[in-house]
Amino acid sequence: MLTSDFKFPGQSAFYKGKVRDVYTIDNKLMVMLVSDRISAFDVVLPKPIPYKGQVLNQVAAIMLEATKDIVPNWVKSVPLPNVTIGLKCETFPVEMVVRGNLTGHAWRTYKSGKRELCGVTMPEGMKENDFFPSPIITPTTKAHEGHDEDISREEIIAQGLVSEADYAQLEKYTLALFERGKELAAKRGLILVDTKYEFGKIGDTIYVIDEVHTPDSSRFFYAEGYEENQKAGKQQRQLSKEFVREWLMENGFQGKDGQQVPEMTAEFVKSVSDRYIELFENITGQKFVKQDVQPAEIEAKIVETLKSL
Repeated sequence: MLTSDFKFPGQSAFYKGKVRDVYTIDNKLMVMLVSDRISAFDVVLPKPIPYKGQVLNQVAAIMLEATKDIVPNWVKSVPLPNVTIGLKCETFPVEMVVRGNLTGHAWRTYKSGKRELCGVTMPEGMKENDFFPSPIITPTTKAHEGHDEDISREEIIAQGLVSEADYAQLEKYTLALFERGKELAAKRGLILVDTKYEFGKIGDTIYVIDEVHTPDSSRFFYAEGYEENQKAGKQQRQLSKEFVREWLMENGFQGKDGQQVPEMTAEFVKSVSDRYIELFENITGQKFVKQDVQPAEIEAKIVETLKSL
């Protein structure tokens, strides 16, 4: 599914994100339909990736269930492969990015000569993909449009984006979720390299919302061969959508003004779909079952589920 346009009983708002279509019901519940759209460098690419929405939604459902003892989550029901229904929270306007390894944006920053990211000092003498002495939190602003921006803990509190007390709790939840994610990944022969979490609040209760430990929000390395590759200076085998970013950069696109998205061939689209399915099966240990659901079926099932909540 590329996009949706439903009208549900009690619908009070609709938001189309980069990947998700979100319907608000009676200002209390949210229906999140995870499309097959794919974004990189905060740009939605022109072609959908088959079964990507199902992969993201089902991985998130499994991971939210596996972490609910750490922090409450927003989920009330997962009625369809690419649909989750849950609580509407007041969203914190920051994303909590946590990094266990010097990879991706952190490595690009480090390679440029900088040793600070989001107010966090990175040690000298590190190589790409090395483990940090301990995981670091490098938050970003949460932009509805355009690019998320790096921001420090001190700036978040000074600007009143999050209170100091709430931010301290978000840090605790972030590190605990990351530790659980690493444990779950290790059981599957993977290393959870970095990820991001989003949080919201109802009253005094903080909830983790959106997705957790999916290929859109996280990066995984295969544990087997990691040490050998580091010693030899070789790239790590990874499961994430970083390969999409790398493909775009190789073809002259980084989301900057005036740049054109390169042609997404059928072969490339299939390769991306295959990689998403590969991650699902590796991180969950379950066989991925492709499910094609028609729009009429989606609408009917959501309406039926909403009546029961």
